[in-house]
Amino acid sequence: MTQGYRASDVDRLLPKWASRLVVLVLLVIVIVPVGYMILLSLTPNQTVSLGKISWLSPDFHNYVAMWSDAPLASGLMHTIIIAGVSGLASVVLGLLAAYPLTRFVFPGRKLYMYVLLGTQTVPGTTLILPLFAVLSFIQTQLSTEFIGTYWPIIITYMTFGLPLCTWLIMSYLQTIPRNLEEAGLVDGCSRLGALRRVVLPIAVPAMVVAFVFSFLVGWNDVLFASVFTNTSTQTLAVVVERFANTQSGVGLPLYGEFMAAAVVSSLPVVALYLVFQRFLTDGLAAGSMTGV
Repeated sequence: MTQGYRASDVDRLLPKWASRLVVLVLLVIVIVPVGYMILLSLTPNQTVSLGKISWLSPDFHNYVAMWSDAPLASGLMHTIIIAGVSGLASVVLGLLAAYPLTRFVFPGRKLYMYVLLGTQTVPGTTLILPLFAVLSFIQTQLSTEFIGTYWPIIITYMTFGLPLCTWLIMSYLQTIPRNLEEAGLVDGCSRLGALRRVVLPIAVPAMVVAFVFSFLVGWNDVLFASVFTNTSTQTLAVVVERFANTQSGVGLPLYGEFMAAAVVSSLPVVALYLVFQRFLTDGLAAGSMTGV
């Protein structure tokens, strides 16, 4: 007979003092860097340069001055457009690819899945030159300026986001019983109609997880954005990186404004996680219960 386990048995995996110590150490590792960044952002540049930091007199001037000292507003807008479009396109195409992979057996299915998995193991830095060559060829064939617009960087992020979205959604679709779709087909739905009316509402958690991860590909990237964008399309990460470089060794370092820009750059991602926290938990938990 199989022996059951209670929640208290799991709690006794570590002594209570040890589990609290582990939690405390993790909190310190996470909170100290973030708290130090916020503290510097609330400290005047002159005070930071002298090595004096205090919580007693917070100054929000850095959050006002940074918008004029660096093009953060345009960078934020470009990042939302680029990361949002690439994330949405990756989710839609990933759903359309994951559905037949989980519902049909056809020649080349396993090979296609292994190719998707293999693309995740390729270091991104090795793809800069091939992507630049392909995009330069497209620009030559179109006889117009292509590199520096939104589309090259969106396509670049989709090369990383689309395989990830396909795998995440495919793992989740394997948990959805097929008889639900069969009931829809019996009621007169087409295969596409069953996907839209039956599968799609159930797969929302997986799609949210896929969107968040593919969105972060574009939000956090500096390397590809610095190559495939220009001053009219540069993302927030590139703006912050160049703002930090231009301030080094020139007069009074604007450490406070730089930290304020870092805080502002982090807030949208934190808000995204807080809004979709429930979907993230459900989607990752369901996807982890299935195999290929």
